[in-house]
Amino acid sequence: MKKLISLMALPLLMALSTQAQKIDKEMPRGFDQIRSGIATGQLDTVRYASKTVGTTRKALVYTPPGFSKKTKYPVLYLLHGIGGDEKEWLKGGNPQVILDNLYADGKLQPMIVVMPNGRAMKDDRAVGNVFDKDKVAAFATFEKDLLTDLIPFIEKKYPTLTDPEHRAIAGLSMGGGQSLNFGLTHLNTFAWVGGFSSAPNTRMPAELVPDPQLAKDKLKLLWISCGDGDGLLSISKRTHDYLYQHQVPHVYYIEPGVHDFKVWKNGLYMFSQFLFKPVDPSTFMQYTILGTPAATTIRSSKFPQILPDNRVVFRVKAPDAQRVQFDLGKKYDAVKDSAGFWQVTTQPVSRGFHYYSLLVDGLAVADPGSETFYGMGRMASGIEIPTPDGDYYALKDVPHGDIRIKRYFSKPLNSWREMYVYTPPGYEQASQKYPVLYILHGGGEDQRGWATQGKTDLILDNLVAENKAKPMVVVMVDGNVSTGGLAGFNENVLRTFENELKGAVIPFVESNFKVETDAKNRALAGLSMGGLQTLYAGIKNTDLFSYLGVFSSGWFANNPQLSEPQYEFMKTNAKTINSNLKKLYISMGGPEDIAHKNCQIMLQKFDELGVKYQYSESPGGHTWPVWRHDLHRFSQLLFQP
Repeated sequence: MKKLISLMALPLLMALSTQAQKIDKEMPRGFDQIRSGIATGQLDTVRYASKTVGTTRKALVYTPPGFSKKTKYPVLYLLHGIGGDEKEWLKGGNPQVILDNLYADGKLQPMIVVMPNGRAMKDDRAVGNVFDKDKVAAFATFEKDLLTDLIPFIEKKYPTLTDPEHRAIAGLSMGGGQSLNFGLTHLNTFAWVGGFSSAPNTRMPAELVPDPQLAKDKLKLLWISCGDGDGLLSISKRTHDYLYQHQVPHVYYIEPGVHDFKVWKNGLYMFSQFLFKPVDPSTFMQYTILGTPAATTIRSSKFPQILPDNRVVFRVKAPDAQRVQFDLGKKYDAVKDSAGFWQVTTQPVSRGFHYYSLLVDGLAVADPGSETFYGMGRMASGIEIPTPDGDYYALKDVPHGDIRIKRYFSKPLNSWREMYVYTPPGYEQASQKYPVLYILHGGGEDQRGWATQGKTDLILDNLVAENKAKPMVVVMVDGNVSTGGLAGFNENVLRTFENELKGAVIPFVESNFKVETDAKNRALAGLSMGGLQTLYAGIKNTDLFSYLGVFSSGWFANNPQLSEPQYEFMKTNAKTINSNLKKLYISMGGPEDIAHKNCQIMLQKFDELGVKYQYSESPGGHTWPVWRHDLHRFSQLLFQP
């Protein structure tokens, strides 16, 4: 008989599901106002026996227009905030009006909505100090009350569908934290989970979703929303960041607003339209009004913002400008509003770090809303597009080393110079001496590149904490040794750099830091121009270095005056090179790397000469995400027994 009733319910439950659904991206005017002439649902107060609390508790229950005991319905459990009770949604949000209007517009599946009191204690009134320790603890106790008392009561009293695919849980503030905590912990109970402006009671992401694959398999929809001016936004963002990193599909919906019912009503309006229908996770990234400020956006600015699909929203005030563009490899024309703000949304941008320029009437300047970096031969704006595989350079709760800025006088160059030096955790207290990696930047950059764009300290901190790399000192050298700053592709400049490295950099480091001073404890690596310098200075001095890393570089095939003398040297000294080097590591950013062709020609020549090497590729082209990855892999090979 139960199976027959369920089958009878299917046509009604699937009536909207079989139609193409268009879900609004924000609430329209009047969405929460009573309309005349439409069917309405009914609100009732119910009382249920709670064995968890040891008393009888109350909840509000909304049944949809046309409710019939002969039809089985899915259920949404809708939770309130820390200062409310079962009536908070009713008083502040008009949920029955919002739902009635959505039904009238054909945008909602028929469902029962249960609004309980999430403060599970005998005196559960929202009176006195709502932050009292016992009252806060009662919100956690509600997990048991919900699962063992309330849900069984609702499913006995009302005609409900009782599988996870037909149960949803959502809430605001404290209730948003409860919804994420309970819903994601009990994936066999809820397949639809929503947190609106979730409060600090929200568990840490790794505790919420310890098994990302299970969450992917079980969840129909995970919804996280918040106002951009809400002081609790960081709670939602940390959850989003973790889910993004582990590629768990979810909606991350940011809108203008603070911690109030304007935001929470929109959360209900949006979230409820998805429920108990077929969903396409590939569309989730479309649902937001605002993006998230990039990690490279300065503190006092809200732009640039990154949308969930990695489009970037740029905005700048320039009321007297005639034309404003943002150059991110492609130039985007911005549009000015009446207040003098220029704004544009780009196409999706590839993940990782990118330089960009603000063009004001043709003049390239730094975006005042963004951090700046030395790149392209000048100070330029930079933007970091999140990537799911960026965990290895994330800031984590592990011991951290230091980056020191050291100035020294170079006799070979007859000038004052600067280097950045990473020392590992515990360096100051240690009596031991450390091996050294000397690492070089690319053209148009300087010694700051590996520290800021390259995330060297975070990469090494995390590897050392995981026992995947030996603690080491990393010396980030200024490879610009000519007045032009960008030159580095001729014999004279390369020789000058070699002299600077041997005559100034290494002696200074070995006189001022606790480092080993033999070849087996020295490594040299570089990207692009720095890879060229590594080839030149490293191959010629394998009595000084046991490890060489060449990232996105190679001898220029169209410049035999540069490459042929090097090959001749390698031919004569191939046996010594192979004997001295423990590792000659060469890597590329895939076929799209601008150095890829030259590198392949060079490697063919190495094969002919009998020079041994290890080769690796990772997609991404000639970019910092590739070089961070190169450092991550190369450093694990260094100074091992």
